[in-house]
Amino acid sequence: MTLALVLTDDGSAGLADRLAGQCRHAGIDEVRLVGDLATLADLAESATGPVLVTGADLVAHTAVLRHLATSPAEPTVALVLADSPMPGRTVVREDRGQVVAAGSPAALDGEATGVFGGALRVDPANLPILVAAARATAAEVVPVGAATAHGLVDDEPAVDRLFANLVARDAVTFAHRVRLLVAHRVTAADDRAAAEAAVSAVDPDRAELRLAVKERDDFFTTFFVSTWSPYVTKAAARLRLSPTTVTMFSVAFAVAAALLFGAGGRPALVAGAVLLYLGFVLDCVDGQLARYTRNFSAWGGWLDTMADRAKEFIVYAGLGYGATQAGFRYGWALAIAAMAVQTVRHMSDTWYGAMHDEAARRPRATSSGGFGARLSAASNRVQADVGSVTYWLKRTVVFPIGERWALIALAAALFDQRVALLAVLTGMVLALGYTAALRLLRARSMQVGVLNLVDTSLHRDDGPLARALPTLRWPGPLGLAVSAVLVAAVLLGLALFGADPLPRWTALVGLGGLLLAAAGARAAHGGALDWLVPAALRAAEYLFAVAVGVLGGVPAWLIFGYIFVLTLHHYDLTARLEKRKLAPPLHDAMLGWEGRSTVLALSAISGIVEIGVAILAAYFWLVLAGSVTLAWVIKPARAKRAAGSTGGSGCSPG
Repeated sequence: MTLALVLTDDGSAGLADRLAGQCRHAGIDEVRLVGDLATLADLAESATGPVLVTGADLVAHTAVLRHLATSPAEPTVALVLADSPMPGRTVVREDRGQVVAAGSPAALDGEATGVFGGALRVDPANLPILVAAARATAAEVVPVGAATAHGLVDDEPAVDRLFANLVARDAVTFAHRVRLLVAHRVTAADDRAAAEAAVSAVDPDRAELRLAVKERDDFFTTFFVSTWSPYVTKAAARLRLSPTTVTMFSVAFAVAAALLFGAGGRPALVAGAVLLYLGFVLDCVDGQLARYTRNFSAWGGWLDTMADRAKEFIVYAGLGYGATQAGFRYGWALAIAAMAVQTVRHMSDTWYGAMHDEAARRPRATSSGGFGARLSAASNRVQADVGSVTYWLKRTVVFPIGERWALIALAAALFDQRVALLAVLTGMVLALGYTAALRLLRARSMQVGVLNLVDTSLHRDDGPLARALPTLRWPGPLGLAVSAVLVAAVLLGLALFGADPLPRWTALVGLGGLLLAAAGARAAHGGALDWLVPAALRAAEYLFAVAVGVLGGVPAWLIFGYIFVLTLHHYDLTARLEKRKLAPPLHDAMLGWEGRSTVLALSAISGIVEIGVAILAAYFWLVLAGSVTLAWVIKPARAKRAAGSTGGSGCSPG
């Protein structure tokens, strides 16, 4: 249940009542008018759900309040306006969508990027910080450290002083920018009249439909999907379809495209290309529908992430099968390579983003300068030059999903499955090389460790064996992980291209190299480049699995299926990181990357690799299905029943 608290003063009764009515119309469960921060702190302390706090000087569309209250950003999100700073009002500095500083314009010394809009939403995780900030602000206690650096101004409205105090306490806060709709803070009757006229001049429903499209998307999506997908979004909303339903339609289109690619023949390839494009349109529509209807959920976000990768890899399977049936010997090998490279890319993307976000929250730790810092500044300038040639080149060169699917569709329709796989794999490798080189330089300039701020063992995907091994601290966790990649790559190269078949015991030699990396599990992961460790471990495990499969003569399609389930397991971990959810319920049953590799090596020594891979793949599929069922069905149902029996409210899954 969301609680809205409207801070009032002696001259704001009319606006406060209007805002309270708008909050109720926006779907907020309970609305209270409060006259001071001490009362606000008491009410927030007893709240069990999110709390929306707003000053009484805000004139805005009701949709602005609804968007703020339902924003999927967690744990705190603040309204940020592009208005000119007003005396006594708080300004903010943003980095990567986060508010990293808040205070007076003079305190931010010209670095302000926006003006605080007088409203914020705080989720339960940050309510204790909100309560502490409200009480300290009411008592005029200025927090030490970051707060004093950004200046708390005594004559600011109470909501401004509260927000600056909250940011000073390192509460992770995201900026909610107003686009197309109207929101202004007013100080006089003339200001109010002008703001209300501006609100009346904008059709909120039409604006919300346009807002459903991402403000900044990739080239193909922007010009070949988003130009017409809002009409599909509007139709889906009228049909009362949920975003999850649209996601399932998108999966069905992708599966149908994969089947057609597998069947082969020009008509099937062209039809598959069309279905793949339409499936991608629906993949965009599910997010647009969620934003348009404000229908967000942790389950929906997790499902969207998992479905995107599953259907992409199913398409690779269809292309690999079709290429093999057409007489190309390495069709499945290309499909495996594309799936593995894309997963490793995404693992590095996830952790680079996490590192960059941490650097934004800790700007004082990123002052090493040098070429990397200049590179970051240049990148930021390009990103700010929206619509320029360099802007679109930068967004395209990283080979995002829209460009990947467009290339697959065109190559399959015009040529064949082999060309489609070769084209997409080449694009991935080039994008990986480009992003890796630039990110290594930028990361070294930031000097921010991030992997040690989370459950390191979980996101390394370590199992019991890694946790039991003695700790190796040299050459560090990244050095050990990279050495495991090299060992697995050499083993695979010898298995594929060696003059003579390798003996079975060579699998144990490769396993030894991997277990050295496992011995780094309990070492500190605070290095500037240690965010690469999860991606390196994924690469090592996948390479080793393929090498063992080649040694044992395992069919390529079975190797694909085995690695497919591993990639979904690893995407489950990253999706939970992004959604701030706990570990999968059956995570230990997945054995850890080193445990799975050990079982594979033992099956190679025993001469039963094919049986071992088949059994492990089936087992991991069952564990993954059971973990998903527990996390998203059984546990939420139990929590709901427990809440009902105590008269409380349910909690979110995960």
